[in-house]
Amino acid sequence: MRQYLLSIFQPPGEMPDRETLAAIMAEVGALNDEMRAAGAWVFGNGLEAPDTATVLRADGDDVLVTDGPFVELKEHLGGFTVINAEDLDDALAWGRKLARVLGLPVEVRPFVSQG
Repeated sequence: MRQYLLSIFQPPGEMPDRETLAAIMAEVGALNDEMRAAGAWVFGNGLEAPDTATVLRADGDDVLVTDGPFVELKEHLGGFTVINAEDLDDALAWGRKLARVLGLPVEVRPFVSQG
């Protein structure tokens, strides 16, 4: 098994209303349960807005601290899920399900192999 990161990209603007968001999150919960049952789900969660980020940059012996996101983008990383998958096709199958549930772009990316 190899681990893959399913990155969820969120557009700028208003979040869905409470009712719509609750329905989406119920579907995400069901998909997470499906992944757990299949032995694929490792960890996942949503992230706070990009303006809550703090960026640390090495500068010689110092580390510079700045508020806000690292780069200005139209979309931002809104959440992620780490999964175990047999291969890329297996990871893409889970990514497709997540993209359909969320209605948002999902990037599927393998972790560097440790062996």
